[in-house]
Amino acid sequence: MAKIINGYKRKWGDRWDGRRIKVPGMQTITSCLWPNRTDSEVYLYDTLDVTEMVRFVEQKNREHPELKTTFFHCVIVALSKMVNERPLMNRFVQGRRTYERYEISVAFVAKLAFDDHAEEALLFFVPKPEDTVENVSRMVVDRVNKVRGQGNHKEGVDDLLDKAAALPRPLLMLICKIVRWLDFWGKTPRALTKGDPHHATILLSNLGSIQCPAVYHHLNNYGTNSVMVTIGTIHDEERLMPDGSKQVRKVCDIGATLDERIGDGFYFARSLKLVHYICEHPEILDRPIGEPSGFDYH
Repeated sequence: MAKIINGYKRKWGDRWDGRRIKVPGMQTITSCLWPNRTDSEVYLYDTLDVTEMVRFVEQKNREHPELKTTFFHCVIVALSKMVNERPLMNRFVQGRRTYERYEISVAFVAKLAFDDHAEEALLFFVPKPEDTVENVSRMVVDRVNKVRGQGNHKEGVDDLLDKAAALPRPLLMLICKIVRWLDFWGKTPRALTKGDPHHATILLSNLGSIQCPAVYHHLNNYGTNSVMVTIGTIHDEERLMPDGSKQVRKVCDIGATLDERIGDGFYFARSLKLVHYICEHPEILDRPIGEPSGFDYH
């Protein structure tokens, strides 16, 4: 009996983490000519006006001081809403075939302490259609606190990586080769991919938290991640407003690396415009992720 995932009945050719999508011939041929994700990277750098979002966060924290909502939490929800509304952003190419995930997922790295030698933990987050920024803030804060509270005791993918790294090099190389082969055919055991950021819709890096600018970060051939986003610091910048006046606004630079095989430049540009719209109208974040933003694409 075919398994039903999020209301979709799996068919022949589907993977456990995504359903196979029929794409135009050009995309199919492109996936064969450039089978590696790193061969198909396209880079995007932009500056977001986050003045209203910063005010939104400040108001949230005044109204609910017991819950620390951050700009980063808002970005997670904004990107999740964008992917929900722009489903091609939730696609990936593996085994020279195109798939669309059954769910949206966001992964990021949490520094266990702000120290040069402090270790990092990989966090994998799956927002639900009914989630709002308040739900996401609570879940992210709880997840980060739990990881940092564990100290050197690791679980999940972090613990698995440490154990694998301790193996003799020839054995580790053989295991990695087998895993890459399984990944190509979509047969990688879930125990290896659960919580792995390389299998997330968006891999997000908050460089602003360490006072660094946004950068371009490469994709990886392993896994299914097709979108990598970095966030820089929030800073003041004088901008020309629609009415011709000049104002000092709060802005934030973002860098994104995408797999061009999942969409075209026009689709990516519209997706970016939606992110701009959400930043300028942050009240949208109080509505469920699965609810349309109301953005006019025309």
